[in-house]
Amino acid sequence: MTINRKRTGFCGRTRREFLWQSGAGFGAAAMSSMLSRDGFFGASAGASESAFRNPLAAKPPHFAPKAKSVIFLFMYGGPSHIDTFDYKPKMNGMDGKTVDVKTFGRGGHKAGGRIVEPRWKFKQHGQCGKWVSSLFPNVAKHVDDIAFLHSMTADSPIHGSAMLMMNSGKILSGNPAIGSWVNYGLGSVNENMPGFVVMLDPTGGPISGAKNWSSGYMPATYAGTVFRSKGAPILDLAAPADFPEGVQRTLIDSIQNANTQHMAMHPGNDDLASRIASYELAYNMQSTAPEAVDLAGEDAQTLAMYGIDKEGTRDFGTRCLMARRLVQRGVRFVQLYSGGAHNDDNWDAHGDLETNHNKHAGHTDQPIAALLADLKRTGMLDETLVVWGGEFGRQPTAEYANGSGRDHNAYGFTMWMAGGGIKGGVSHGTTDELGAAAVENPLHVKNLHATILHQLGLDPNHLSYFYSGLDQKLVGVEEVEPIHEIIA
Repeated sequence: MTINRKRTGFCGRTRREFLWQSGAGFGAAAMSSMLSRDGFFGASAGASESAFRNPLAAKPPHFAPKAKSVIFLFMYGGPSHIDTFDYKPKMNGMDGKTVDVKTFGRGGHKAGGRIVEPRWKFKQHGQCGKWVSSLFPNVAKHVDDIAFLHSMTADSPIHGSAMLMMNSGKILSGNPAIGSWVNYGLGSVNENMPGFVVMLDPTGGPISGAKNWSSGYMPATYAGTVFRSKGAPILDLAAPADFPEGVQRTLIDSIQNANTQHMAMHPGNDDLASRIASYELAYNMQSTAPEAVDLAGEDAQTLAMYGIDKEGTRDFGTRCLMARRLVQRGVRFVQLYSGGAHNDDNWDAHGDLETNHNKHAGHTDQPIAALLADLKRTGMLDETLVVWGGEFGRQPTAEYANGSGRDHNAYGFTMWMAGGGIKGGVSHGTTDELGAAAVENPLHVKNLHATILHQLGLDPNHLSYFYSGLDQKLVGVEEVEPIHEIIA
């Protein structure tokens, strides 16, 4: 808790000293601080705090950062690691065989099952010789810039709680998303744009919806702002058509005047500061947001590179290019969802693995490769951290008696990172020979989060927010190490 040490007329003593010397001790000192924040001692007790401070104003990092921004490519539903980037040659020829392997998914705990052999061929790529399946021929060209994390684990094999964990570090709702933590820790370098932007799949949002980009117990200023790839980027952003010029600005100034006066009587009110900032941000975004996502200035070669000229890749390609434009303009954290709604609208391949993964990889492979290439050619990859993955992976065995569908697997799965000070051409950690569980250098979602914060210059074990009597952290109570082996 921060104790306000300003002199208040208690015989030349601070409030804390006055209460302490009166025998009230720590409890009264804490109460004094809380009463001050609520304005109990009047505006003069905290006059220097009454001035409005934009919660999104840029803040210094804990140490020199390697990355300035993050683009998180979220493959919602759980892509199969053993069919994409985690090569398991011993599974070849095992299709249909029954094996003893412990699994835990939506179908519960099982002790064995029927092997589903990987449905796509793997080949080696790049100078590092990384094995990649034919699902991602374009991404495969960039393996020398990518660090693959093959031993990821999570706490839940159920979509809702696993999504919340991947986004907020907790399986329960009500906690700030990682983008909110970045917003809170660093602020924005462009106060005319939100610091945390989310772009959803056209089929809809993921399970748990806005909880995945919520600011939780932090002020709403830090929450993610949903941008659309078609039409107005933000709904209801433009002023009413019948507003005379200047009226809107006059109206906002009047509201801000009242808010500022109220804040002078309630110094340190984060919710009020957030509200003041939101009015200004919304007003400024009326001109900046449309320009940021307007692709009219991009040449035909760039549009074709992202696949915007083709039906299958147009939507995800558009959002990938928008992401590049947003980080160019100072947005700290951009999250793109591949897949939405339920069933085969996302990567959740419970029934027909081939149809499902061919569809979603086909929509994303070229745009993701284009994003990496575009960031690299513009010199932005060094300072932009790209993260790829879903909330978990998939099991090596079939979920049903027939078909190629796989159940969820939180015991071991693959994610990857590129740019932003991450080593390229490396693979860290392994799963067993069937890809059922992490066995070497197991990594938790918290290690991923710690690495993201570290690359942005934030100490994951010291970035905290005081709430409900505790210094809350994205990575939790216990110390969590970044993945040092992949950091350049």
